Amino acid sequence: MADLLGIISANYVTVGSNVNYSKGPYVPVDAASYEGNWTGKYANNDSFSIQVSNVVGFRAKVRYQSGSTTKYQDVLIRDNAFRIGDSKFTLTKQGTAQIKTVMTNPATGAQSLETAYAKQS
Repeated sequence: MADLLGIISANYVTVGSNVNYSKGPYVPVDAASYEGNWTGKYANNDSFSIQVSNVVGFRAKVRYQSGSTTKYQDVLIRDNAFRIGDSKFTLTKQGTAQIKTVMTNPATGAQSLETAYAKQS
């Protein structure tokens, strides 16, 4: 039993040291860079839209829609990125964002990470 606990303990230390958290504080962002409608398509041709509004400081209100999935969330923006549900929005340059979403196959339960780009309008 002691060996098992030692292995588990060592794994926690190893995994914990590999996590890259942002060390910086939240700072105000340029609202115009984020606000508006963002649209794009995943590789499987499913389209999505993200509406970002009420950007104040580093806070914003976001609506994500893809197919029958709609999510509303208040988000915090740090390092040019925020998360909404199973998706991560990263501003790559003015008017373009990278969207990474974990997709779950309803038939098999298998998960995959889909990456797409969205344009601001």
